[in-house]
Amino acid sequence: MLTRILLPAVLVAFLGGCVSQGTYNQEVQQADTLAAQNKTYQALTAQLQKEIQADQVRIKQLQGQLTVTLIDEILFASGSAEMHAQGRSTLEKIIGTLQTVPDKRINVRGYTDNEPIGPALRARYPSNWELSTARSSDVVRFLQAKGIDPKRLEASGFGEYQPVAPNASAAGRKENRRIEIVLTDMKF
Repeated sequence: MLTRILLPAVLVAFLGGCVSQGTYNQEVQQADTLAAQNKTYQALTAQLQKEIQADQVRIKQLQGQLTVTLIDEILFASGSAEMHAQGRSTLEKIIGTLQTVPDKRINVRGYTDNEPIGPALRARYPSNWELSTARSSDVVRFLQAKGIDPKRLEASGFGEYQPVAPNASAAGRKENRRIEIVLTDMKF
């Protein structure tokens, strides 16, 4: 749809002598990229419709990035860095779509709230840094096991240091415990 809107305007400008061939080619490529990103957005939204309606998943497009945010409880039990069955099932829904965009890097980002790690887990995860990184790594390993090219995958953990809501309430802490799957252009 967006290509149909932008392409005629670019074509008219080119034919009228207002833009160079290079500018025209760049505009066409940008329109095609935007259309492909929109198609991916629509596919992910359809595949995760139930989770979106339950406010467990959010999908947004912004500045050439597509971000799928999963509230951690849909993927992990509290304090755990190993995905439970529901988490694997949720990610299974989007594997096919992720495979259709081989030109996109998949950066899996883990985040936590500011609650300290409990005593039982402190030996394995001394801080929220380690827990957030272990969770993103578990998602990356799962995606690789399902056939996603590991050269496209990245795992990173941000601990408690990039909250999206105040940690003063249970609702805010819940928002901060999340995994983001961010699709960006591959840089060679």
